[in-house]
Amino acid sequence: MSLSKTRLLDVVKKQYFYKFKAYKQVFVSLIFIQLLAVFFSFNGVGMMGSSSENVEIDIQFYSADMVIIFTIIWAFITAILLTTTAYKNDDFTFVSNRLSSNLSNLLYLLTASIIGGVSAMLSTSFMKIIMYLYGGQGYISASPSLSEVIIGYSSTILYIFLFSGLGYFFGTLVQISKVFAIVIPGVFIGAGILGVGSLGYEWVKSIYQFIFTESSILVFVLKALILAALLFSGSIALSNRMEVR
Repeated sequence: MSLSKTRLLDVVKKQYFYKFKAYKQVFVSLIFIQLLAVFFSFNGVGMMGSSSENVEIDIQFYSADMVIIFTIIWAFITAILLTTTAYKNDDFTFVSNRLSSNLSNLLYLLTASIIGGVSAMLSTSFMKIIMYLYGGQGYISASPSLSEVIIGYSSTILYIFLFSGLGYFFGTLVQISKVFAIVIPGVFIGAGILGVGSLGYEWVKSIYQFIFTESSILVFVLKALILAALLFSGSIALSNRMEVR
């Protein structure tokens, strides 16, 4: 019988730092994906024009929207990968249980969301530098206020964390039954097809409006945190039903 007593917090801390160091390739892929998104962003996210007899004005808009979307997809896939057997087996390097494993994954995904969100927003500055050097005199840079910067960074991080929670939940479902690997994509594809057609589902529109069209930043933060908590709590509860290694 061992005389040493292992605390949950200590195990979670050790697993978290191990994963942060061991899964460095995840952040390498983030850099590649965001650079790719920056390249696509140079096509612009919108344009408008005006002309008169002797003058023609064309305005092209640039933003980090494409980088944020790519980062959200990256976080979603990363969360799914953490639920796979290859990654779960790494937890058995420590004396641990499913709760400590899930909590360390949550902290890892939170850290990844913060890094991904900050780097995605900083890509705007990178794009400004490129456009200033190669855009010529026709380039005009917008200067957001401090409150807009804070809102932009915080909302981006929360969106990324929310979708990482969604990916973690889906990944857990797939580990319970491989049937979900077919059912979940089928539901999304079916909802997408019906959502843009004449038989569109109102619930698809309602979910979109609930998540993406909130005008109050405080209400949005509350919504995102509650949804993320529900997703991760559901993942932890479901993982307890899985067979022990």
